[in-house]
Amino acid sequence: MAERVARIALGQARHVARVIDGLTTKPAKTTAEHAADAIKKLAPDANGETYRRDGWLFQSISWIAAHQNRKGAILRAPHIRKADHGFDGLQIELSQEGSTVTSVMIFEDKATTSPRDTIRDEVWPGIAALESGQRVTELTHDVTSILEAYQAVMPLDVEDAVAEILWKEARTYRVSITVGDTHAAHGARAGLFAGYDDHAPGLIAKRRAETIYFPDMRTWMGNFATKVEAKINKIAEHV
Repeated sequence: MAERVARIALGQARHVARVIDGLTTKPAKTTAEHAADAIKKLAPDANGETYRRDGWLFQSISWIAAHQNRKGAILRAPHIRKADHGFDGLQIELSQEGSTVTSVMIFEDKATTSPRDTIRDEVWPGIAALESGQRVTELTHDVTSILEAYQAVMPLDVEDAVAEILWKEARTYRVSITVGDTHAAHGARAGLFAGYDDHAPGLIAKRRAETIYFPDMRTWMGNFATKVEAKINKIAEHV
């Protein structure tokens, strides 16, 4: 995991994707400049806070997990900057023959020590806004860009595909969040997502919910950042 996140930090998400897909691939090349820049992503902010770093690390981990389970869907590359304010992730689901888009999945990835408060106060309002039509131009732009990149290998009409996902029924959600001891039990985890169907009504397939358990999330992220930095330095040794 640390090596995969290290390569994402180095701008090598495509290499990571090929490895996850089991495709034969030679190690991606890098430079000392790439390594130095990647390591900067792992540093706390100037005020010592690690919220943005931890959030970026979690988004990278979430992207890796999503790619492992994408089953032919198109997954947007993970963010490369800690301060990105766009969608945490996007996954475009295709019909079986790959000629039409059936849905677009919008990710909400949250690294937090207060999971229920975060879901109630940040995630639900964000989903409700999307359901009401807010950010639709941003969604259209991002989906169009993803489809255009794949158009050469997929027999679909980008404009028709985008028109399909503009309907609310075509939007699905994937909420991924860190949990601690308070929500370690199955019932407690389920309770975290109370109200999901109120904010994203429709078939249950529209709503995905995933958790990852950390007894001490901030400490774990700090230790993991150290491991990622070590992997970056090891990769850079071969420059």
